[in-house]
Amino acid sequence: MEIGVPKEIKDQEFRVGLSPSSVRVLWEKGHTVFIETQAGVGAGFTDLDYQQAGAKIVKTATEVWDREMVVKVKEPLPAEYPHIHKEQLLFTYLHLAADRPLTEHLIESGVSAIAYETVELSNKTLPLLTPMSIIAGRLSVQFGTRYLEKQQGGRGVLLGGVPGVRPGKVVILGGGVVGTEAAKMAIGMGAQVQILDISVDRLSYLESLFGSRVELLYSNSTEIERVVPDADLLIGAVLVIGKRAPVLVSRQLVSKMRPGSVIIDVAVDQGGCIETLHPTSHSNPTYVEEGVVHVGIPNMPGAVPWTATQALNNSTLPYVLKLANEGLKALEKDAALAKGLNVKGHRLIHPAVREVFPDLAS
Repeated sequence: MEIGVPKEIKDQEFRVGLSPSSVRVLWEKGHTVFIETQAGVGAGFTDLDYQQAGAKIVKTATEVWDREMVVKVKEPLPAEYPHIHKEQLLFTYLHLAADRPLTEHLIESGVSAIAYETVELSNKTLPLLTPMSIIAGRLSVQFGTRYLEKQQGGRGVLLGGVPGVRPGKVVILGGGVVGTEAAKMAIGMGAQVQILDISVDRLSYLESLFGSRVELLYSNSTEIERVVPDADLLIGAVLVIGKRAPVLVSRQLVSKMRPGSVIIDVAVDQGGCIETLHPTSHSNPTYVEEGVVHVGIPNMPGAVPWTATQALNNSTLPYVLKLANEGLKALEKDAALAKGLNVKGHRLIHPAVREVFPDLAS
């Protein structure tokens, strides 16, 4: 199969769909990979690295997109829409529930689009979302510490505190992969940490992991309203597979937070769980609403592309190989991969996305 890997055009998105080591595996299996020139430079991979792995370097995005399968990292942006066509297989993150225009275009184009984030194993884990969730969870605290600095607009709180001064308080909404990794980082810095989740089983697991170092709370409106105003750093880490994240924190509640506190919503690419938060970018990462610093970078792992590209490829490559070897027939043999199918033959396929856009589901 001919596989195209375009250069990502999202703001400061330096990850790349396939690493040179992944290209070599595909080349050894008889597939041809076309890489847009300079596509991997931001992640530390040169055109020569790709050529030595067996890839063909092409000069334009058109040459890359005109292939049987396109492997990306982030969802196509409007400038890429004209490249999407029928008989093409697109494999990337899509997050359609928060992007009606993209959903409409994919349906109209006739492309078969498989989303990394909805590939789901029988145990309900998301193997292609997990590596980026780990990175985003860790980065949420790393970014939070930066934007709490006074020079960045924050209230000047050191999360770890110092002897004689209390540490900062981190409130995490959601105890899944993102929330767990955020808690690990915050604990390591010496912060006070609270995690809220609606699953008692998950809270029990987190207790076995963190013990008394984290305050674990059952998530409901009363608890959220109690803990959010006292947070120095509030992290949204809520995921509902294929759907928009529910809004858990209202504007009124945000207004009760101390001026200069920071909100980072990792769920922003699925709509976000904070009413006042909207997507930002690496170039313009923050804005102030109700006196609180908001961070809504949807491609947060793009800040660490060398690590993130390799972590992503470690998980996606087996699925890329299956699709390259068998095309869409691979979905008949792999139930997890089949759940990744969002759009096919001018139809919206994934049930969760169909619920979000019922008028597009017919």
